[in-house]
Amino acid sequence: MPNISRDGVSVFYEVSGEGPTILLSHGYGATSQMWAGQLELLSRDHKLITWDMRGHGQTDSPEDPSCYSEAETVDDMAAILDAEGVDSAVIGGLSLGGYMSLAFNVAYPERTRALMLFDTGPGYNNPKAREGWNTGMAIPRAEALERDGLAALGGSEEVRVSTHRSAAGLARAARGMLAQFDNRIIQSLTSIDKPTLVLVGEHDEPFLAGTDYMANKIPGSTKVVVPNAGHAANIDNPADFNDAVSSFLSSIPTP
Repeated sequence: MPNISRDGVSVFYEVSGEGPTILLSHGYGATSQMWAGQLELLSRDHKLITWDMRGHGQTDSPEDPSCYSEAETVDDMAAILDAEGVDSAVIGGLSLGGYMSLAFNVAYPERTRALMLFDTGPGYNNPKAREGWNTGMAIPRAEALERDGLAALGGSEEVRVSTHRSAAGLARAARGMLAQFDNRIIQSLTSIDKPTLVLVGEHDEPFLAGTDYMANKIPGSTKVVVPNAGHAANIDNPADFNDAVSSFLSSIPTP
């Protein structure tokens, strides 16, 4: 299987199909395996790249906490595109992967043809809300993984279909990648100037407000609510999810 190495960290990815490139990023605690239900469809007319973030799946879990960050993540994404000879791609992801897709657009706007944001949020303007996310979500997840190992991941749909090697790596990813540190990404929404799909499962209560916020702030964005679906909309209702993605992709001008 292909991989890249950045400063000694091996990053796993897979490629299927040929055509305009789509790069999909998974959610926290999941892996590239979560996209199995989209593989056949998206690889028919596109070059589909899926990958495992640091600390996840078949990618390395370095011991240095500084190796886990938003900046390292988006640079991994850029390095994968470089390795495949891809100048620009449709950048998409679910949950943490969606947030990192927004971050990629901030860092590499010229390499982002379009955005697909699934069951995700853009971060927080309010420092107290950001602190609440960190103390109520990111840090407790890290502590649980440090205490209980991989059993602490639970059994959500996207996690259930994924396999990991390192609870310690996932804990470091929670502290460095899942945690929020500033408002740069949410502040970037109004300046996004490319086609954007904002999609959420109808039962994904924690992300409904964030979806509405992004759809209202991103100029010309397309909002889709997938029925009978929760946080992992692509797994809960792959038929409607795939239809929404296909319709969006068909609306993007051919490069």
